[in-house]
Amino acid sequence: MRGVPVDVGGEPGYAIRNYRFEHPVETHWEGITTLAELFEQSCKEYLHMPLLGTRKLISREKELSSDGRSFEKLHLGEYEWKRYAEVFKSVCNFASGLIRLGHEKSERVAIFAETRAEWQVALQACFRQNITVVTIYASLGEEALCHSLNETEVTTVICGQKELKKMIDISTQLDTVKRVIYINEEGISAEVSLAQNSTSWIIEPFEEVDRLGNEAPVDANMPLPSDVAVIMYTSGSTGLPKGVMMTHRNVLATLSAVMTIVPHICRKDIYLAYLPLAHILELAAEALMSAVGASIGYGSPLTLTDTSNKIKKGTLGDASALKPTLMTAVPAILDRVRDGVRKKVDAKGGVAKQLFDVAYNRRLAAVNGSWLGAWGLEKLLWDMLVFKKVRAILGGKIRFVLSGGAPLSGDTQRFINICLGVPIGQGYGLTETCAGGTFSEYDDPSVGRVGAPLPCSYIKLIDWSEGGYLTSDSPMPRGEIVIGGPNVTKGYFKNDAKTNEIYKVDERGMRWFYSGDIGRFHPDGCLEIIDRKKDIVKLQHGEYVSLGKVEAALIASPYVENIMIHADPFHSYCVALVVAAHNELENWASQQGVTYTDFAELCQKPEAVKEVLGSLSKAAKQARLEKFEIPTKIKLVPEPWTPESGLVTAALKLKREVIRKTYENDLAEFYA
Repeated sequence: MRGVPVDVGGEPGYAIRNYRFEHPVETHWEGITTLAELFEQSCKEYLHMPLLGTRKLISREKELSSDGRSFEKLHLGEYEWKRYAEVFKSVCNFASGLIRLGHEKSERVAIFAETRAEWQVALQACFRQNITVVTIYASLGEEALCHSLNETEVTTVICGQKELKKMIDISTQLDTVKRVIYINEEGISAEVSLAQNSTSWIIEPFEEVDRLGNEAPVDANMPLPSDVAVIMYTSGSTGLPKGVMMTHRNVLATLSAVMTIVPHICRKDIYLAYLPLAHILELAAEALMSAVGASIGYGSPLTLTDTSNKIKKGTLGDASALKPTLMTAVPAILDRVRDGVRKKVDAKGGVAKQLFDVAYNRRLAAVNGSWLGAWGLEKLLWDMLVFKKVRAILGGKIRFVLSGGAPLSGDTQRFINICLGVPIGQGYGLTETCAGGTFSEYDDPSVGRVGAPLPCSYIKLIDWSEGGYLTSDSPMPRGEIVIGGPNVTKGYFKNDAKTNEIYKVDERGMRWFYSGDIGRFHPDGCLEIIDRKKDIVKLQHGEYVSLGKVEAALIASPYVENIMIHADPFHSYCVALVVAAHNELENWASQQGVTYTDFAELCQKPEAVKEVLGSLSKAAKQARLEKFEIPTKIKLVPEPWTPESGLVTAALKLKREVIRKTYENDLAEFYA
């Protein structure tokens, strides 16, 4: 039993806690109650250990593709490290420099930049002066950016070059910004000059703020556990983003709980940081790494591996250069790793492909519990012959991968587990719960589940009669997932109506968050996510279609890069927008002798649409979908959906309403 029943207050339901802790954990570190105290303690304990690592940029080059398009390629050097003592000095200097620059302690700072060492330094500096940090995704659009900065009345913004350009474009719409601190990058001088000439802002480089603080130190103004550490804006999958207010107590509870789950996490570990720090999963992960004396090496999704889009051919990607032992990932990233490996294997063909298939199937049998699978010496043989090359993609030293943000498909989980030879810890949590909720333990090989409750949380299922999910269901209780504990945040900034709608405090003082996700508990107390209230559409004849469930099944088609299912309540069938997988569809066209001038034209060919539709039907049957869940009409989309296009969030989740509006004419034609 990984989770056991617990008696809780509030709305009736079926509640489970972690089997090792009767009451929710609040802090793992004696005498530590805030993130500022935790960071200072670590820096004093691990003085001379490397903390933050950044790769030196050797050169930028432009490469032309066969169709004449230009791509930027980077040649990056080795990691250069700052020790804990050096980073703490920078944090203290920057904290003092903010005050010397004129920032009032009652005002808020926004960090609007890509994940990098300066981001972490600025965050910890604000904590030391009890300044609330507003975190904003670097890929956020203009409207959402204006909304986030104006709603929180931010006076100081810390940003990079691309973000400074966005700031200048909307400068006349910003009500309260007085100061902009820019992170020095090659070529940023043009944006700085433009900002100085076209705005009234005080513009200073990051290093200048550090220098100001070094010359005139200011005493720390340490926060209380109940003080708001971060207002974290969600990625805004529906409408404008909401600002979630996280206290030091909230975040510390999640860190403390994870400390009890991830085995032997310590100062010997090296963590690869590349997800957005504006995402709670990355922010919490980096806070945990610094708490145990580990090293954090910064990278990016576009430079992650030797074959990543921005890496110059023949040079090392971030993972190869860093050789990390720990990393976090969202399902979309792990799906890409899986697809990339499969494409390489298929392209090699012949003996290499046959060898990989045999090795994978033998190990899969073992992972599934068969004694006839590859164990012992045979496992070592396949590791050396086949999987060693795959593991080199992520540096070859990975011992644990934490997947969060959304449930990971069983196929991807098994594939990564076998090919990388490491366990994947699946977590379930939300921004509103500081990423805390559930976590699959190191020794749990099951797939499709997200583990038992973290020690900081109680998980309760409540009936959702309208959708047919009840806690009395057999063989497993089902219902809406409600999370309670010290990690549950204060609510949404300046949005009492929404806060009161989905946050509740019970008669025992426990704070609960109503997630809108549907789950079921397995007999051992582990949770499985099976649906989402918002994603369910009732068709004309009364059948319910879970859009997310269908999408998760159909993305298994090799022709699918991304997919959105659409269902109209006034019709009896659903349809789909399919972002076509470039290589797969072009390979099929080549084999079939289909001629076309460009990929957009290929996506319009009736035979291409028919081929993809057939592949979707095959994937649907394998997933045992009902007939009414299988799309009867599809549109092939040639352009990828990226955060920059505004069609997916920074966490790569679909923005359904934006996509529907963008393709409203196509969707209307489906039902004409």
